[in-house]
Amino acid sequence: MALPNERVNIYIDGSNLYGSLRSRARRTDLDFLAFARKLAASRPLQRVYYYNSLLNSAREPERARAQQEFLDQLRRTEYLELRLGNLVYRDWPANPAYEKGIDVKLAVDMLVHGFRNAYDVALLVSGDADFCDALQAVKDMGHHVEVALFHPTGSRPLREVADRVIQVDQHFLDGCWQLQ
Repeated sequence: MALPNERVNIYIDGSNLYGSLRSRARRTDLDFLAFARKLAASRPLQRVYYYNSLLNSAREPERARAQQEFLDQLRRTEYLELRLGNLVYRDWPANPAYEKGIDVKLAVDMLVHGFRNAYDVALLVSGDADFCDALQAVKDMGHHVEVALFHPTGSRPLREVADRVIQVDQHFLDGCWQLQ
């Protein structure tokens, strides 16, 4: 049960969120502030951290330009901080580029903010079970952890470590789109 005065920090795994939105909602025009406020559920929203990797503009100019427009929009979102890394283009385009270090950035921020007592609740938006140890460490500090998941039976390890799971479905996303 969410307590009304708990301060909430939201940590968004951008690639995971994008993939979930595309596959589950069939759209990606999320209003991040509306989404964050809905996740916080009328509790004080301290900050939203969004993690993703920058596309290489020399290798993928069209996609990189679109990404920059998206990131510029995020920069104008209240209470949202961007945490950006880079993609590794090893043997590209034969093999897709991949993120390096983004999960570590997210986990480190969550832990540092927990040590600094910057929140009462760390709310993770990701289905990646690699975050389980960081979430357990946050709980061990005395904070609550919540996980927002898109798949109703997804990520059993995250479900087990979380104090609370928020099921993000079409109904939850009502009112969270830029174009309603």
